[in-house]
Amino acid sequence: MTAAKTAKAANLGVLFAIELGALVAVGYWGFTRDIATPLTWLLGLGGPVVLAVLWGLCGSPKARYKVRGAGRVGFEVVWFGAGAVALALAGAYDWALVFALVCVVSKTLAVIWRQ
Repeated sequence: MTAAKTAKAANLGVLFAIELGALVAVGYWGFTRDIATPLTWLLGLGGPVVLAVLWGLCGSPKARYKVRGAGRVGFEVVWFGAGAVALALAGAYDWALVFALVCVVSKTLAVIWRQ
């Protein structure tokens, strides 16, 4: 396998990891809120469920409502941005920055490599 093929395969893994990372980040934010326990559970579990449903409807390869072009870019900025913002709101500023940077680099490579 060539170095380019290896890098592209690795980026596919990173793309999947950041999808999961956004879900985990929003769940983490929900569970770190200083509110009544039932509401914490609602945010901690409900936030990722909302993101997952949106991804399934608009972002996944088998999405029912495929978003293309500038709309796709906007959707992904908001979707992955929700993960970075959730980490920042939970006080994990360093992780929020790292997550945002990994998202930008990986999504840029995906566009260049047409993944």
